[in-house]
Formats: sequence, structure tokens, C-alpha cells
Amino acid sequence: MSGPSLDIHELFNLEDKVALVTGGSRGIGYMMAQGLLQAGAKVFITARTVEDCQQAADELSQYGLCESLPADINDATARQELVSRISDANGKLDILINNAGTAWGDRFEDHSTDAFDKVLELNVTTVFALTRDFTPLLEKAGCKADPARVINIGSIDGLHIPRVHGIGTYAYTASKAAVHHLTRHLAVELGSRHITVNAIAPGFFHSKMTAGIFEHFGDKLASNSLLGRVGEPEDIAGLVIYLSSRAGAYVNAAVIPVDGGTTVNHLHS
Repeated sequence: MSGPSLDIHELFNLEDKVALVTGGSRGIGYMMAQGLLQAGAKVFITARTVEDCQQAADELSQYGLCESLPADINDATARQELVSRISDANGKLDILINNAGTAWGDRFEDHSTDAFDKVLELNVTTVFALTRDFTPLLEKAGCKADPARVINIGSIDGLHIPRVHGIGTYAYTASKAAVHHLTRHLAVELGSRHITVNAIAPGFFHSKMTAGIFEHFGDKLASNSLLGRVGEPEDIAGLVIYLSSRAGAYVNAAVIPVDGGTTVNHLHS
């Protein structure tokens, strides 16, 4: 008995899809935007700094149609303007990637509660608010066989307590654990509306946020992975293409580590 004939190109093809990547001007956001573009999607990227967002969009345009929509997504008015601009341009949104985030590290005794609140606001509250605000456009894009996709970027630090760099990232680890659980809750809410919600929990990738850690602990970060290396752009781009394409249409409410096995490496936890 033979199975169905699979067109591998179509399985991972994102042509005619519209995506928004928050925090898309650098780091993992930039990597994911490039992957989506090369798979055929039209990609909007947003970031707070106008110049950085436009420069990144200009660079990414060599891979496909990429537009810059700078915005402070913490602000409700800015979020509504973002929704309106994408609605006016496309009338739908197939893929929402909640990637924008921040971190804070300090000694336990000195960790500011204001900093704690700031981290949770951007990393958790805004993920919820942006998903809520874009749900009508996501509903227009999704169907039973090919749902719209929400992909939240969590972290392996939301799966275990990081010790390799010895920095007290209490707000960050708490926020990313919250993102993982919020992902499951949103999947329950939105599944019947033909929208899947999944989270990616990256290990260490080179970015502006991790630059200082790489400078001081680069060798440890590589050895912390069971594969003996840190993440490369292809690693995160490949996973987001999978989750966004027909290949990942039946994946829902999942939290997927992309860390080379770091979270199970008890020798270097």
C-alpha cells in the first residue's frame, strides 16, 4: 500500500502568506524574517527604532518582499495602528511571530521591581495584547486544513534555571516560562478559530541581547549544548518555516526547544 504523493516544495512553501515579525530588525527576529522571505512569504518587521527597522527591511528585501513598520508595541495606540496598516495592505495576517523581548540581570538583593515589571510587560503582557488585537486578521487567513499561525518566542531559560553565566535573570526566566504557558492557553482559545499557537524555546544564538554573555562565556555556551555549538540562523529559520507551512499545520500548543539538547545536559545545567 503506497502513501500519498507529497510535494515537498508545496509542503514548506509560504507563497501568498503574510507574516509579521516583532523585533525583526536584529538577532533571532532577523533570522526568522529572512527564512520566511526565502520560503516565499511577504514579511512585515517591526521594531521601536525607525532607522534600525528600515535598514533591516532594506537588507532583507534581497530575499523577498519585506516592509518596515516601526512601532512601540507596548503602546495600545501603536498596536492598533499596526493592525490597521496590515489590514489596509493585505486584509489578513497568516503568521504572527511574537519575538520582541527584553532581559535584565542583577544580583538578587539589587534586582529592581521596576525592571521586573518592564520585562514582564514586553515579554508577556504585550504578547497577549498583540495576539488579541491581530486575532480578527488571523481568523480571515486561517482555515481547517491550513490554520493561521501564532509563534511565540520563549526561551530555554523558561524551561530550566540558567547557571552557566551566573547572572540573576529572575524576571526574564519567569517571563519566558509565562510565555510558554500563555502559548498553551491561547492555543485552547484560538484552535476552534483555525489559528494554531506554538512557542519556540531557543538556546543561545548570537544577538545584541546575548553579546555580553558570548564575550565572557562563549566557550561555556557552546559546551553547554550536547552538540557542542550554539545556534545558527538556519536552525531557527528552519523551525519557523516548518511551523508556518503546511508541514506544521497540525502542530498546536507545543513548546519546542531549539538548543542542541542544552536543557537536558545536566552536566552543565
